[in-house]
Amino acid sequence: MKKTVGSILTGALAFLPLVALAQFGEISTFVAKISQFINSTLIPLVFGIALLVFIWGVFKAFILGGADASSREEGQQLMLWAIIGFVLMVSVFGIVNMIANGLGFGGKENIENIPNVPTQNT
Repeated sequence: MKKTVGSILTGALAFLPLVALAQFGEISTFVAKISQFINSTLIPLVFGIALLVFIWGVFKAFILGGADASSREEGQQLMLWAIIGFVLMVSVFGIVNMIANGLGFGGKENIENIPNVPTQNT
């Protein structure tokens, strides 16, 4: 009895991802939606938080910690970690988009009306 129940549960768990992806249609549309959410919502949110940390570090180092060396050091540490965070976020963003475009999941937006230099057809 236990063996039969275990086999049924294993089979159900094996097909669970297929059932979950059935509501999204194709896997490429699912990955595209996740990529769009990350690019349009999460990345700007994280960049905004990092910018706030950097501004707080500047405020703490130069305004609040003008006379206090320990407060000035804490502010400098916050600024340093915010800059490291910016570099890491830009790097990860570039790597993820490079992989997504390489696998064919990248956005295929065509930008129209791009200004360019007119050429003469001879």
